[in-house]
Amino acid sequence: MDYNVWFRPFVWMDYRLAVLFLVIIPLILLIWAFVQKAEGIQRLLAIYWRVSSLVAITIYLMIAQYPVSFISGLIAQILIPISLWFWVDINDEIEYQTSGALKLIFTSWRWATTVYCILGTLAFIPFLGCAFSGSALKTSYCRVWFEAPLLFKEYFHANSKAEFLGFLGITSLVIYVLYLSYFVLIKLGKQGRSATPQ
Repeated sequence: MDYNVWFRPFVWMDYRLAVLFLVIIPLILLIWAFVQKAEGIQRLLAIYWRVSSLVAITIYLMIAQYPVSFISGLIAQILIPISLWFWVDINDEIEYQTSGALKLIFTSWRWATTVYCILGTLAFIPFLGCAFSGSALKTSYCRVWFEAPLLFKEYFHANSKAEFLGFLGITSLVIYVLYLSYFVLIKLGKQGRSATPQ
């Protein structure tokens, strides 16, 4: 490990914030929305989890240290805010929902996650070169992004080979791209912004 990468603490902070904003809080909100029978929030969170699955796919690609992981990671941070605000019918349903703690916390999370993803996208753009240069990928400048995913592997997939986990990541990425392409090219064209994914 090269300890001379000055931005390493920021990379680890980014992963910690991702766990908080993209996993823990939306999971709590989803359970809360089911208990409260808040259908609009349930629907939006269901869409969010489908879209944000690209983050999990990226983690597996990074375990195998595949260059494409830098592209998928950037796209995930772009798609997540879109998934949270794009749907007119769901936005209206949530807007007209009776005010309460769930609505307040959900709205706060939605804005906080949007800001986090926008800032994350801007910060991640300089690392796109890691996806297109084999020599750059071998530098600590790029490899620092693999450290947290490799720690994740140690905790949850200690007996699995990185190549196998990378294969799962690539397979999932292909399925994700096919589904997203179908939705954008076919469903969205027919139904517009009320075309919530099924």
